[in-house]
Amino acid sequence: MKNIKIILVIIVLTMITVNVSAHCEIPCGIYEDSLRISLIREHVTTIEKSMNQILKLEKENNLNYNQLVRWINNKEVHAEKLQNIVTQYFMTQRIKVDAMDYNKKISTLHKLLIYSMKSKQTTDLKNIKVLRSLVDQFEGLYIKKK
Repeated sequence: MKNIKIILVIIVLTMITVNVSAHCEIPCGIYEDSLRISLIREHVTTIEKSMNQILKLEKENNLNYNQLVRWINNKEVHAEKLQNIVTQYFMTQRIKVDAMDYNKKISTLHKLLIYSMKSKQTTDLKNIKVLRSLVDQFEGLYIKKK
């Protein structure tokens, strides 16, 4: 009897987890495309701020390793969040395979992923400039032509 209760609890928890994680991949119409692009822009700005703080901390005589690690982690997290929006939201859900400008959209999103990765690897602020340009480019392809 005890084993049956445990199994039932596991089944219920599994069902709840599946429903929560699958929510954004069903055609619910809740999410807004322009908000996702705004979030990408916010992540780029946060990555840039993190890079600037890392560069500033590296120049200090008494390097504060705790703060340095925190800014590095912050940069990583926001780059991953950007990558998640690009892949999970736009590439898997919003870009239609039969769209006329499919290749341009996918190519631009792929470049966003690459420069997000480069932003994780370095503190080169040129990557931020490219990311901003790519977001603008994608927005022009996706939002304005919709």
